[in-house]
Amino acid sequence: MSPMSSWPADGPVGWQAQPIDEARAAALAAEIGVSRLTAAILLGRGFGDSARAARFLAPRLADLRPPEGMVDLERTLDRLAQALAGRERIAIFGDYDVDGVTTAAVLAGALRALGGDVIARVANRRSGYGVGTDDVARFADEGCRVLVTGDCGTSDHDALAAARARGIDAIVIDHHQVPSGESAAFALINPHRPDDRFPFKGLASCGVAFYLAGALRTRLAVDAVRFDPRDLLDLVALGTVADLVPLVDENRILVAAGLRIASTRRRPGLRALAALAGIEPDEPITAEHVSFRLAPRLNAAGRLGEAQLALDLLLAADEATAERLAAELDDCNRQRQMIQEQVWTEALAACERHETDAALVVGAEGWHAGVVGIVAAKLVEKYARPAIVIGFEAGQGRGSARTVPGFNLYEALTGCAEHLSRYGGHAAAAGMSLGIDRLEPFRRAFVRETERRLGVSVRPALVVDAVVELHELDIRAAEELGRLAPFGAANAQPIFALAGVTAESTRLVGKGHLMLSPPPGRNRRRHRIRNGRPRSGTGRVPRPGRQRGARHLSW
Repeated sequence: MSPMSSWPADGPVGWQAQPIDEARAAALAAEIGVSRLTAAILLGRGFGDSARAARFLAPRLADLRPPEGMVDLERTLDRLAQALAGRERIAIFGDYDVDGVTTAAVLAGALRALGGDVIARVANRRSGYGVGTDDVARFADEGCRVLVTGDCGTSDHDALAAARARGIDAIVIDHHQVPSGESAAFALINPHRPDDRFPFKGLASCGVAFYLAGALRTRLAVDAVRFDPRDLLDLVALGTVADLVPLVDENRILVAAGLRIASTRRRPGLRALAALAGIEPDEPITAEHVSFRLAPRLNAAGRLGEAQLALDLLLAADEATAERLAAELDDCNRQRQMIQEQVWTEALAACERHETDAALVVGAEGWHAGVVGIVAAKLVEKYARPAIVIGFEAGQGRGSARTVPGFNLYEALTGCAEHLSRYGGHAAAAGMSLGIDRLEPFRRAFVRETERRLGVSVRPALVVDAVVELHELDIRAAEELGRLAPFGAANAQPIFALAGVTAESTRLVGKGHLMLSPPPGRNRRRHRIRNGRPRSGTGRVPRPGRQRGARHLSW
């Protein structure tokens, strides 16, 4: 019997196989023309319908659902069309992470291409989250009549009220959870508004901005030669992958198309950054490149204080400027790595006192707030439970939270809100502010909230997609499995278990490689593994073919 058909309900300690119906897997494989292994993975991820599975394997821009039901979209289009026609100065303000920076770049790129008079800035971490009253005052002094925020603004009530008082119409483009109460924004486009009827709620802010750009082009009846919103998709791919939103439905389509455009390196800033990140000029840019090479560099300036450097790089118009800015970002990234390593070491020591807790909450005076999110993510990876890391300065702390699948951080923080001066975010990542005197009460409250939601023991078994034999993992299988990319949140790289395999020895080879050797008398072929994945040939996923069926977007 095939290993797929005999997967146990409970595998050996530490891992569990995904239960898949072999008959259904065989039927799906025949219907869409893939191997049973690929079909089994699709079934395990909820793609049992052949039409939906086929769309998943071949994401097309033509399958994007139109923005019907996005609340305040029409109001926003009217106001921006008026501003463009009247040559009003438009302010763009994005948050300091990659989603915020790319959202600002998408908005600025679109409005400038449509003839807008645009000033584009992003937040400074030292000034705190989102847009502030000082930012609004500066834009007002510069003559701005419209302010469009990206990846922030939903909770920035004081800044929105200040904009209204100064005669500025504030339009919020965001995807963070919407607090109760009335907003002072002229318009708020956010998939999480209770009255929003757009069917997909997982868009990053850059994805919402892309929808706005496409709808504005349609409203103004602009020729595609003058402005094609698809040219912005490389930015959307960067922000969407980096922000850990689910890579399914619209996000999968946007990222797949955006990575193809990014791979052409037509944007000077991206071309320069990819070169410094060690990505070969002819190498397709993948979601893995974004996560581990590009996003950390784009985030580095914002983590250390000034994210404007990243926005200027993405908007750079010439090679010399792009290369200079990319080099500065690379320097910032090296500084970030040194700071991060120190905080990571101290955070690990702090976790030793709470290793039995259902969640980890650690913080200390002097931990740099710019790296606490990375450290929290590393703690989740190491301990397989929600983690919060908080850096304090003069007794005031700013922290970041990361989580395990199935645990909504924003909802959990809401249950501990009495200990926080401010918090925000979404299910997978969140931030908060609190005084150092509230650290221990908050830690206890968050651990209780985690126990209530997940149970005391939250360390999940490793769930593998399939139990396989070595002969199934050949070049053909690797190429077919590449069609499941791009990988990321809600679409992780497949994990396989090898049944009945014993390793004679293991040893590290180079940087990040593990070599396994079988016992004597067995198949002596050696298998190199990097980052937990078998390597075959170059290890690259073949470049997808040219996309059909989406000559232009018309909403």
